[in-house]
Amino acid sequence: MPSELAPRRRTLPLLIVEDEAIIRTTLAEYLAEEGFDVTASATCRDAIAQVRERDFVVAICDVRLPDGDGIELCKRLQQLNPRLFVLIITAYATVETAVAAFQAGAADYLVKPVLFDDLRHKLDRLFRYHELVLENQSLRRELSRQNRPDELVGSSAALRLVQEQIRKFAVTNCNVLLEGETGTGKELFARVIHRSGPKSQEKFLPLHCTSQSPELLEAQLFGQSRGPAGGAEGDQPGVFVHAGEGTVFLDEITALPQGTQAKLLRAIEFGEVIPVGGAEPVRVRARIIAATTRDLRREVAEERFQEDLFYRIDGVKIRIPPLRERLDDIPELVDFFLSKHTHALGKRVSGVTSETIRLLMSAHWKGNVRQLDNAIERAVIMCDAEQVTPADLPPDLLGVGPLLPDSDDLRSALRHYERLHLSRVLRQCPDKREAAQRLRMGLSSLYRKIEEHGLDL
Repeated sequence: MPSELAPRRRTLPLLIVEDEAIIRTTLAEYLAEEGFDVTASATCRDAIAQVRERDFVVAICDVRLPDGDGIELCKRLQQLNPRLFVLIITAYATVETAVAAFQAGAADYLVKPVLFDDLRHKLDRLFRYHELVLENQSLRRELSRQNRPDELVGSSAALRLVQEQIRKFAVTNCNVLLEGETGTGKELFARVIHRSGPKSQEKFLPLHCTSQSPELLEAQLFGQSRGPAGGAEGDQPGVFVHAGEGTVFLDEITALPQGTQAKLLRAIEFGEVIPVGGAEPVRVRARIIAATTRDLRREVAEERFQEDLFYRIDGVKIRIPPLRERLDDIPELVDFFLSKHTHALGKRVSGVTSETIRLLMSAHWKGNVRQLDNAIERAVIMCDAEQVTPADLPPDLLGVGPLLPDSDDLRSALRHYERLHLSRVLRQCPDKREAAQRLRMGLSSLYRKIEEHGLDL
């Protein structure tokens, strides 16, 4: 009779790795009746291929297999899927074998002949533990979302460098320039700088410099005085006055008209602004954090940005790295965005599959963190299971780049990167001689590399 937990197991894929056909077939039939989605393999090689393709919850592995050792296979499978529970089965029960199995990361141990009641009991226990793990992950994500809505998420070397710069610059209350591509989250970094500074209790007021006409922009920045010139019914303080001793964040500062740039320079140099339609200067004490996606030096050289203003804001500069330079942060960012969108959409999605993570870490991310955020939101909407799969992601992400290698071997990773780099350069330079010059290698060496990597040009 199927156990009482069988109806809930139908979404749980289970892998059997057993070379004896009778045992493999018998276990597969029994577990299928119990409600599991069963896949059977007879070799280590096939088992590894199956785990690369699917996210199994449990793998039942024999110790002695025709092409390898089941205990070593346990280690390999958990490298591919750290959340996988492995049950080791063997006909040769010894203390040494049991210890080796647990040291390899096995969740439990069974002796042949396998008793179905014993197997069902162990699987039910693992299933309950799996449920607790998913619930714990969901609670942790929710707690994280509530406690740090504006925290920087990630632990990559590139992000740590930025955090160290923020730590040094924030305490001085000096003006800061943030440079970074579209979608890198410059406003979030600006908020972190403000929150880390001595005036963190004061206001943080963001303003996008391309969002409105020059006249309205100046009125919003510097305020408006009543009278015919201002056309306002009463004096209206601008964001510089309204911010007090807090922070004014100017996004896309290069979009400011030349006249507005001159008034901003006065606000920085003399700490005062003249409201639109007014004649008397007003004292301001707000800190300025400016952001741009452009090269400010080029903007100055092409006379689109005032040189004096450039030198006033360029002294303390932080470069925000694009997502392709902080790929190690993608799993943490995915977890953060998953919590955010599951809560907003009222859906119970516990996580993403390992294949999905590998695909996300292989995408190009021209839109950076904002694009990743939108991709996870779309995936949560599309997901009908416990975990997000590649099919739930936006179609334009699928197939945009080769998946990262499964191996931790450095030589394999370097070879993988070499192939990606060669492919990119050769797509940009169909002329092999020019490509070889860009790669700083001989033409014959380039042809050898093309053949070695099997590049289809």
